[in-house]
Amino acid sequence: MRVRDDSEWQAIAGYSRGARVGDFIAISGTTALDRNGRLVRDMATYEQTHQCLQRVIGAAVDLGASRQTIIRTRIYLVPDADPEEASRAHLELLGDVAPANTMVIVAGLIGEGLLVEVELEARVQGGAG
Repeated sequence: MRVRDDSEWQAIAGYSRGARVGDFIAISGTTALDRNGRLVRDMATYEQTHQCLQRVIGAAVDLGASRQTIIRTRIYLVPDADPEEASRAHLELLGDVAPANTMVIVAGLIGEGLLVEVELEARVQGGAG
């Protein structure tokens, strides 16, 4: 089972926002989008992280997960991003779930103005996917 969204990169690179096989759900690296579905260029770290997390959580739910079945998040930040603001957004949206998390600083992301990219993994009961 696969889920796609409005990201132009899925068609360019041939991938899905998320995929489910059996009880395992993986959500692709996800960045923030503007109102027209294009990569965002004017949001700060907190806002980008919040939107990225909303998008990956939504994709996981579309594939049969719940917030409680999220087991891992990965947050990639560019050097100009604020790790404390990214952490604040993660706490607000997933603090009660407390999944395993990795946050790293990377040299850059594909897309001007991007500060944050988020990945997610979940495990669910049943289903062949």
